[in-house]
Amino acid sequence: MASDTRNTKRQNIIKGATVLFLKHGFHTVSMDKVAQAAPVSKATLYKYFSSKDYLLAAVIDELCTDLWQTMGEVSMDSSIEDNLKKIATAFVDFIFSEQGLALYRLVVSECDEFPELGELVYKTGPKTALSQLEHYLAEINQQDHVTITDITFAADSFFSLLKGEQHFQCLLGIKSLPSAVEKERHIHQVVAFFLQGWLK
Repeated sequence: MASDTRNTKRQNIIKGATVLFLKHGFHTVSMDKVAQAAPVSKATLYKYFSSKDYLLAAVIDELCTDLWQTMGEVSMDSSIEDNLKKIATAFVDFIFSEQGLALYRLVVSECDEFPELGELVYKTGPKTALSQLEHYLAEINQQDHVTITDITFAADSFFSLLKGEQHFQCLLGIKSLPSAVEKERHIHQVVAFFLQGWLK
Protein backbone atom coordinates (compact mmCIF):
# COMPACT_ATOMS: atom_id res chain seq x y z
CA MET A 1 0.00 0.00 0.00
CA ALA A 2 2.80 2.41 0.95
CA SER A 3 4.62 1.47 -2.27
CA ASP A 4 1.51 2.28 -4.32
CA THR A 5 1.24 5.67 -2.62
CA ARG A 6 4.89 6.46 -3.37
CA ASN A 7 4.47 5.46 -7.00
CA THR A 8 1.33 7.60 -7.29
CA LYS A 9 3.08 10.64 -5.85
CA ARG A 10 6.05 10.16 -8.15
CA GLN A 11 3.80 9.82 -11.20
CA ASN A 12 1.80 12.89 -10.21
CA ILE A 13 5.02 14.90 -9.94
CA ILE A 14 6.16 13.72 -13.37
CA LYS A 15 2.76 14.45 -14.93
CA GLY A 16 2.64 17.93 -13.42
CA ALA A 17 6.21 18.67 -14.52
CA THR A 18 5.51 17.41 -18.03
CA VAL A 19 2.62 19.80 -18.53
CA LEU A 20 4.55 22.75 -17.11
CA PHE A 21 7.83 22.09 -18.96
CA LEU A 22 6.18 21.59 -22.33
CA LYS A 23 3.91 24.60 -21.94
CA HIS A 24 6.20 27.14 -20.30
CA GLY A 25 9.74 25.87 -20.91
CA PHE A 26 12.27 24.28 -18.61
CA HIS A 27 14.09 27.17 -16.97
CA THR A 28 11.04 29.37 -16.41
CA VAL A 29 9.34 26.65 -14.35
CA SER A 30 10.38 26.54 -10.70
CA MET A 31 10.29 23.51 -8.44
CA ASP A 32 7.70 25.44 -6.38
CA LYS A 33 5.37 25.47 -9.40
CA VAL A 34 5.92 21.75 -9.96
CA ALA A 35 5.08 21.01 -6.33
CA GLN A 36 1.87 23.02 -6.66
CA ALA A 37 0.90 21.23 -9.87
CA ALA A 38 1.49 17.73 -8.47
CA PRO A 39 0.24 18.68 -5.81
CA VAL A 40 2.81 17.73 -3.17
CA SER A 41 4.94 19.51 -0.61
CA LYS A 42 8.38 20.77 -1.61
CA ALA A 43 9.87 18.29 0.84
CA THR A 44 8.11 15.43 -0.95
CA LEU A 45 9.16 16.75 -4.35
CA TYR A 46 12.84 16.89 -3.38
CA LYS A 47 12.54 13.46 -1.78
CA TYR A 48 11.86 12.01 -5.22
CA PHE A 49 13.88 14.43 -7.36
CA SER A 50 16.88 16.21 -5.88
CA SER A 51 17.11 18.65 -8.79
CA LYS A 52 15.10 19.92 -11.73
CA ASP A 53 17.55 18.22 -14.10
CA TYR A 54 16.74 14.81 -12.61
CA LEU A 55 13.06 15.63 -12.89
CA LEU A 56 13.40 16.51 -16.58
CA ALA A 57 15.22 13.23 -17.18
CA ALA A 58 12.31 11.41 -15.54
CA VAL A 59 9.84 13.31 -17.71
CA ILE A 60 11.69 12.29 -20.88
CA ASP A 61 11.95 8.70 -19.68
CA GLU A 62 8.22 8.64 -19.02
CA LEU A 63 7.39 10.11 -22.44
CA CYS A 64 9.53 7.38 -24.03
CA THR A 65 8.01 4.54 -21.97
CA ASP A 66 6.34 2.82 -24.91
CA LEU A 67 9.54 3.01 -26.97
CA TRP A 68 11.71 1.62 -24.16
CA GLN A 69 9.20 -1.16 -23.49
CA THR A 70 9.00 -2.13 -27.16
CA MET A 71 12.77 -2.19 -27.59
CA GLY A 72 13.12 -4.21 -24.40
CA GLU A 73 10.66 -6.81 -25.68
CA VAL A 74 12.43 -7.41 -29.00
CA SER A 75 12.92 -11.15 -29.36
CA MET A 76 15.42 -13.05 -31.46
CA ASP A 77 12.62 -15.58 -32.02
CA SER A 78 10.71 -13.00 -34.07
CA SER A 79 11.63 -12.02 -37.61
CA ILE A 80 13.93 -9.06 -38.14
CA GLU A 81 11.22 -7.32 -40.16
CA ASP A 82 8.64 -7.70 -37.38
CA ASN A 83 11.07 -6.44 -34.74
CA LEU A 84 12.07 -3.41 -36.78
CA LYS A 85 8.43 -2.60 -37.49
CA LYS A 86 7.63 -2.72 -33.77
CA ILE A 87 10.56 -0.45 -32.93
CA ALA A 88 9.69 1.88 -35.79
CA THR A 89 6.04 2.09 -34.73
CA ALA A 90 6.92 3.06 -31.15
CA PHE A 91 9.50 5.59 -32.37
CA VAL A 92 7.21 7.19 -34.94
CA ASP A 93 4.29 7.32 -32.51
CA PHE A 94 6.48 9.30 -30.11
CA ILE A 95 8.24 11.73 -32.44
CA PHE A 96 4.98 12.53 -34.25
CA SER A 97 3.02 13.08 -31.04
CA GLU A 98 2.13 16.52 -29.70
CA GLN A 99 4.27 15.89 -26.61
CA GLY A 100 7.22 14.61 -28.65
CA LEU A 101 7.18 17.68 -30.87
CA ALA A 102 6.75 20.00 -27.87
CA LEU A 103 9.77 18.44 -26.17
CA TYR A 104 11.88 18.91 -29.30
CA ARG A 105 10.82 22.56 -29.59
CA LEU A 106 11.58 23.13 -25.90
CA VAL A 107 15.14 21.87 -26.24
CA VAL A 108 15.84 23.79 -29.45
CA SER A 109 14.52 27.03 -27.95
CA GLU A 110 16.60 26.78 -24.76
CA CYS A 111 19.75 24.79 -25.55
CA ASP A 112 21.62 27.77 -26.98
CA GLU A 113 21.42 29.58 -23.63
CA PHE A 114 21.52 26.39 -21.57
CA PRO A 115 23.65 23.83 -23.49
CA GLU A 116 23.54 21.39 -20.58
CA LEU A 117 19.82 20.98 -21.25
CA GLY A 118 20.46 19.66 -24.75
CA GLU A 119 23.07 17.24 -23.46
CA LEU A 120 20.71 15.94 -20.78
CA VAL A 121 17.86 15.40 -23.23
CA TYR A 122 20.14 13.73 -25.78
CA LYS A 123 21.57 11.27 -23.25
CA THR A 124 18.16 10.44 -21.78
CA GLY A 125 16.30 10.05 -25.06
CA PRO A 126 18.00 9.73 -28.47
CA LYS A 127 21.28 8.29 -27.19
CA THR A 128 19.47 5.59 -25.22
CA ALA A 129 17.34 4.66 -28.24
CA LEU A 130 20.39 4.51 -30.50
CA SER A 131 22.30 2.34 -28.04
CA GLN A 132 19.44 -0.13 -27.72
CA LEU A 133 19.00 -0.36 -31.48
CA GLU A 134 22.74 -0.80 -31.96
CA HIS A 135 22.64 -3.67 -29.46
CA TYR A 136 19.86 -5.39 -31.41
CA LEU A 137 21.58 -4.85 -34.76
CA ALA A 138 24.81 -6.29 -33.34
CA GLU A 139 22.91 -9.42 -32.32
CA ILE A 140 21.27 -9.99 -35.70
CA ASN A 141 24.55 -9.18 -37.45
CA GLN A 142 25.83 -12.55 -36.24
CA GLN A 143 23.32 -14.30 -38.50
CA ASP A 144 24.52 -15.60 -41.85
CA HIS A 145 22.07 -13.60 -43.96
CA VAL A 146 22.83 -10.24 -42.33
CA THR A 147 25.82 -8.06 -43.19
CA ILE A 148 25.92 -4.72 -41.38
CA THR A 149 29.31 -3.13 -41.95
CA ASP A 150 28.72 -0.14 -39.66
CA ILE A 151 26.22 -0.74 -36.86
CA THR A 152 26.32 2.81 -35.52
CA PHE A 153 25.65 4.25 -38.97
CA ALA A 154 22.88 1.72 -39.58
CA ALA A 155 21.06 2.57 -36.33
CA ASP A 156 21.34 6.31 -36.96
CA SER A 157 20.15 5.87 -40.56
CA PHE A 158 17.11 3.86 -39.45
CA PHE A 159 15.86 6.53 -37.07
CA SER A 160 16.74 9.32 -39.52
CA LEU A 161 14.71 7.67 -42.27
CA LEU A 162 11.75 7.36 -39.91
CA LYS A 163 11.91 11.07 -39.08
CA GLY A 164 12.24 12.12 -42.70
CA GLU A 165 11.28 15.56 -43.98
CA GLN A 166 7.80 15.36 -42.51
CA HIS A 167 9.08 15.56 -38.93
CA PHE A 168 10.76 18.90 -39.65
CA GLN A 169 7.61 20.14 -41.37
CA CYS A 170 5.54 19.18 -38.32
CA LEU A 171 7.99 20.97 -36.03
CA LEU A 172 7.57 24.12 -38.11
CA GLY A 173 3.80 23.75 -38.02
CA ILE A 174 3.49 23.74 -41.81
CA LYS A 175 2.15 20.21 -41.92
CA SER A 176 -0.31 18.39 -39.68
CA LEU A 177 0.57 15.22 -37.81
CA PRO A 178 0.42 12.10 -40.00
CA SER A 179 -2.60 9.84 -39.70
CA ALA A 180 -2.34 6.24 -38.52
CA VAL A 181 -2.54 5.07 -42.13
CA GLU A 182 0.20 7.47 -43.23
CA LYS A 183 2.46 6.40 -40.39
CA GLU A 184 1.94 2.72 -41.15
CA ARG A 185 2.76 3.26 -44.83
CA HIS A 186 5.87 5.25 -43.97
CA ILE A 187 7.08 2.59 -41.52
CA HIS A 188 6.56 -0.16 -44.09
CA GLN A 189 8.55 1.75 -46.72
CA VAL A 190 11.42 2.57 -44.35
CA VAL A 191 11.76 -0.97 -42.99
CA ALA A 192 11.67 -2.46 -46.49
CA PHE A 193 14.29 0.01 -47.73
CA PHE A 194 16.48 -0.55 -44.67
CA LEU A 195 16.39 -4.33 -45.01
CA GLN A 196 17.35 -4.19 -48.67
CA GLY A 197 20.62 -2.59 -47.69
CA TRP A 198 21.63 -5.06 -44.97
CA LEU A 199 20.13 -8.46 -45.77
CA LYS A 200 21.77 -10.80 -48.23
